[in-house]
Amino acid sequence: MFFLQINNQSGSFNLVLLFGTIGMLVLTIGLIVFIIFHQRKVIRYQLQLQRMEQDQQKMLLNASIRLQEEERQRIAADLHDDAGPLLATARLYLNENLVNLDKTSQLQSIYNAKQIIDDTIQLIRNISHSLMPPTLKNFGLESAVNDLFQKISSSGSMNASCRFHDYRNRMHPEDELIIFRVIQELVNNILKHSNASFIHLTQNLSDDKFFIRMHHDGKGLTQADFEKLNKAASGLGLKNIQSRLKLLHGRIFFEKDMSQTYFKVTIEVPRIEESVGTK
Repeated sequence: MFFLQINNQSGSFNLVLLFGTIGMLVLTIGLIVFIIFHQRKVIRYQLQLQRMEQDQQKMLLNASIRLQEEERQRIAADLHDDAGPLLATARLYLNENLVNLDKTSQLQSIYNAKQIIDDTIQLIRNISHSLMPPTLKNFGLESAVNDLFQKISSSGSMNASCRFHDYRNRMHPEDELIIFRVIQELVNNILKHSNASFIHLTQNLSDDKFFIRMHHDGKGLTQADFEKLNKAASGLGLKNIQSRLKLLHGRIFFEKDMSQTYFKVTIEVPRIEESVGTK
């Protein structure tokens, strides 16, 4: 009887052990399956993020290409529509019959041709200045931005002011041009869409980073608005801003001031140690 009881207890123990082993095995298999499915889900999510990032890069690249093409077409149109007719008219005044005219007519034709050539030179100079502002080339970003903001204030459309705090050494000319174009694009957007009464720009250096901050009291964007517009098919100007800053490994932030009164745009680029001149 005693041995029978021991056998029953041993059988129950073995049964419990068997069920426990099966349970552990099921839990282990379940955990492995869960990990596999979770890893697959993570991989799918990472692939989706990569595709989204690639799509974003393509949109930025296409925006940059479209902008460059529009710039080329604008320059071509200016040369064809304005410079071409001016030079053709000057040629008419300086044709082969000029030697057969009397001296007074010759002088008048030469004077007219000279005026037209002067106008053509000024037109080409304006086109050249739009590609590389002379103030930016000769005196740097601070002078170019000051000049831009003075022109805005002088027009009476908006009170514009700016102040550079830490710009003792100039950047590379290409980098200055990129930042200046970004500032131009932002200012143009503010002038067109914000109905602001003022815009103020400041420049600072902090933690080896170069900062440009613009405040205005009109309608503006938040970072969420910027991200949404940047992913849309439209918004070429904003895509161009981001593609330009990407060349400098820079970033841009849109936010509403803590007072909820002003909008602020912050441009951040790594500080470039090498200088091309000291102011």
